[in-house]
Amino acid sequence: MVISISLVLLLTFLAVVFLRNGGLKISHAIVCALLGFLLASTSMAPTIHQGIVATADVVSGLHP
Repeated sequence: MVISISLVLLLTFLAVVFLRNGGLKISHAIVCALLGFLLASTSMAPTIHQGIVATADVVSGLHP
């Protein structure tokens, strides 16, 4: 759950930065958000979640 919240905060931060810099229009942000909600309700949601968790595990296992 911590990873999901961190990822949501990171993506929200990036969206705000892109909106402020003019690189992301509000209509594009709305389309991306709707796509996220629609993907969450499909049968692909568990696979996407497992992929994110696996990637987070790999990244957290790296020691510089």
